[in-house]
Amino acid sequence: MRTSPNRLVATAFGAVYLLVGLLGFAVTGGVGFAATEGSSLIIFEVNPLHNVIHLAIGAALLFAGLKGTASARTVNAAVGAVYLLVGVLGLFLLSSPLNIIALNGADNVLHLASAVLLLGVGLSLDKSPAAVRA
Repeated sequence: MRTSPNRLVATAFGAVYLLVGLLGFAVTGGVGFAATEGSSLIIFEVNPLHNVIHLAIGAALLFAGLKGTASARTVNAAVGAVYLLVGVLGLFLLSSPLNIIALNGADNVLHLASAVLLLGVGLSLDKSPAAVRA
């Protein structure tokens, strides 16, 4: 894992998103599953659907990071693309009834930043083990 930025990023992001998903359930008691307004987790709004999505994305990233470089690259790029879409769409959904994952401005910034990092790493090439040893 030390020689693969993709594996490192996927594993770290996966662990963080799993933790955020679990912590989200601690603050979303009484919030509707797909409510347009959620409870605050630090500065981010979450609802139970948002938490489930964090758990799914965290599991996918962690699994891919532990599996291997090719899997990590694929999942990093895919999740990065999805977060880019969510970050851009989130700008238009904030006060909309379509905001079923209770997005707020802080969520949009985090999703766009995550997208840039995941896409950047996922679309880059990891050095091969032979090149690292040389």
